[in-house]
Amino acid sequence: MTAMRLAYAGVLELRTDEAYYWTWSKESALAFLDHPPGIAWLIRLGTAIFGDTNLGVRFGGIVAMLVTQLLLADIVRRMTHDVRAVIFAVLLPEAALYYGLLMAKVAPDTAMIPCAVAMLWALVRLTESGNPRWWLGAGLFAGLALLSKFTAIMLLPAVAAFVLVPDWRRRWLLSPYPWAAALIAAIVFLPVLIWNAQHDWASFRFQFVRAVATHPFSFRTVGEFIGLQFGLVGFVLLPVVLSGVTLTAWRGYRTREPVAILLSTAVLVPFLYFLWKSLTLRVGDTWPMFLWPAGFAATAINLVLVPRENFPEWMVKSTFHWARVAVISGIIFVVCVFLYYVAAPWNLIGRTDPIGGEAGYQEVAARAREQLHKTGATWIATTDYRTYAMLRWYFNGQLPVIQINERGRFQGFADPGMKLIKDHPGLYVAREPDHRLPLWDLTGARREPLERVERTWRGMVMDTYALEKLTGWTPELSPPPDSPLFRWRVLAAAQAGDVTRAANSTVIPAHAGIPYAAAYRFNH
Repeated sequence: MTAMRLAYAGVLELRTDEAYYWTWSKESALAFLDHPPGIAWLIRLGTAIFGDTNLGVRFGGIVAMLVTQLLLADIVRRMTHDVRAVIFAVLLPEAALYYGLLMAKVAPDTAMIPCAVAMLWALVRLTESGNPRWWLGAGLFAGLALLSKFTAIMLLPAVAAFVLVPDWRRRWLLSPYPWAAALIAAIVFLPVLIWNAQHDWASFRFQFVRAVATHPFSFRTVGEFIGLQFGLVGFVLLPVVLSGVTLTAWRGYRTREPVAILLSTAVLVPFLYFLWKSLTLRVGDTWPMFLWPAGFAATAINLVLVPRENFPEWMVKSTFHWARVAVISGIIFVVCVFLYYVAAPWNLIGRTDPIGGEAGYQEVAARAREQLHKTGATWIATTDYRTYAMLRWYFNGQLPVIQINERGRFQGFADPGMKLIKDHPGLYVAREPDHRLPLWDLTGARREPLERVERTWRGMVMDTYALEKLTGWTPELSPPPDSPLFRWRVLAAAQAGDVTRAANSTVIPAHAGIPYAAAYRFNH
């Protein structure tokens, strides 16, 4: 399965978000508007070994999966001393599409997951040994998880229950070690705090808009959330894991057993929160992925404990039967998805395909290269981060690629090469119809249409791009925060679907990166 992930990582072209995170790895910024820097560091590690290749960018995800499996295996080994349970702990993530295959697709979650599991592992070691120094390890891993993605904070209720519910609560509340662990986590998280203090707390405000946005109830978003969990965790595996977690929670809170409380709460609290948010908000596909490894550990442990607890024989047999079915059917499904994307020639899903929908940028880059030679342009302009990231990936330092709007995304980035931009013609590359952004009316740039390029995948047109020559204008890379070229606040509100919050700005500026048609609907 690891070899399969390596093949997947090397063969499939990068998705837009992966290329975006790769651009971060080329910078020396302490943090970024969208996320903490953990994923950038992980990518930099991979590209230091394999260069700026698909495998180099994704190698960290391969390692993260292996580390996660080893930690889960050791957690289960220490709690059960049963080889079968350890084998299940290793195989359960292999049977889930996200972990068994898509961990090779890097995202901030990829960096966070092994750190979050390592924090749980340190607390299991604490329970087993009684050595309070394991608190310090837990604090280190908690800080690293936060340094990868803010949602790691959602594991705090599990740690709090781990401390407060068992009979040892007085011992740990009076001990300096848990507080030292919290201090260590805060120290490790300092790069993000320093960057935000220097940039008006931009990351926290960006994420806060989405977290507190209110929307009307929607069956569609809750259906998407549940469907994604079945697809990414497993059509059989998801109910198996939820059953195992529920039994673990019942056992843990009834007997005040620390590890059972820790693992079950680490799954149930974030899962119920995302389920609640999905009633009104589209939950991202990777957002809940940090919680399921704790569920895999709880499920594997539960397989050993159920026969020991005098449950009916039919229930014991059913538990093992469905666990086997989940693993076998899940791994078969993961392999089939791998073969579909790596070996099959068909497009069975159409334009909604999650991989194909972001493929085919080679042709856009190739046609852009031709126009650069024809027009004498020395730099490329874009108005959305996806196009910016993919063109920067394909040109890889050969010339400056600039997203002229949403400059708040690029605070702390190095000079891309202003000598090649100032007083030189540029090439504008943008998806239609977003290339007609009214923002251009504020710049004074002269635009000359050149050609249209279709981005295709397996014979289907996914998008059409306009190429235009730019003259008479030099982009401002560090505009003031009140500039239409800088703002990201309305973008965050619109991404969260908060029409009311966005509409309070009277007019949604086209620079916000929202498709032109969507901005028109909001404004009217």
